[in-house]
Amino acid sequence: MSGDRDGMQFTLLGATGTIDRAALVPLYAYPTGLQSCRVRGNMITSIDGGATTEGKSGALGGDGDRAVFATLRELADVVVVGATTARVENYSGAQFSAAERVARLARGQSEVPPIAVLTRSGHLDRDAPLFHRTEVPPLVLTSSHAVADTTHRLGSLAEVVGASGTDPESVDLPTVLNLLAERGLVRVLTEGGPGILGLFTEQDLLDELCLTVSPTLVGGNAGRIVTGSGQVRSAMALQHALTDDEGYLYLRYTRDRPASLGTAP
Repeated sequence: MSGDRDGMQFTLLGATGTIDRAALVPLYAYPTGLQSCRVRGNMITSIDGGATTEGKSGALGGDGDRAVFATLRELADVVVVGATTARVENYSGAQFSAAERVARLARGQSEVPPIAVLTRSGHLDRDAPLFHRTEVPPLVLTSSHAVADTTHRLGSLAEVVGASGTDPESVDLPTVLNLLAERGLVRVLTEGGPGILGLFTEQDLLDELCLTVSPTLVGGNAGRIVTGSGQVRSAMALQHALTDDEGYLYLRYTRDRPASLGTAP
């Protein structure tokens, strides 16, 4: 599968010719000189707006989506995910080739980014792949109320950190980002789920959204990529649009001034 993924060709809309996976790195590069966290979301949706099929988002993906997914992880300092998504999608640690590790070190990053799990309760299965199929122990960012119990249950399997604000039974996103920045983890990639992405959106903390549109109709009651009670209207600019031979569409939106579409960095 990785060979198919690495051999993918993409068309940058507005340009001529195709680009390969290596060209995705400059297209998705974070801004240089970051002093605080820049939060990038990565989600996939069907063409009728469904975020999952058969309960999982991964079932919507193809080789091109997996190539973009891998590139975004390669560029990140930390991958943030909600506890429900970690469980449903059977999360494990990030994996990179030798060349990708060398490139990360050249950018001043660690060889492998940690997975950071947001969980108010701290109720995580210590036998999950998240804790055993990984080179780097995950960060568990939980409520102050749950720190002691979570630390006792997980032991050396994870670094458990209290991330509450004024409410000791909650996880506060600005506190989470401050804790990550203190560790030098400023290139933040959140892979959801919809509840976590909804919180970042509602609190105006999402700087980018990388959205894959799968050429699939799912119907039924599949949820959206963002859920939650808060509604916002936050304008974003399209930086680029890619497609592939399977009909997937890859969109990158940011708060920044729009780039000239079709111009690769």
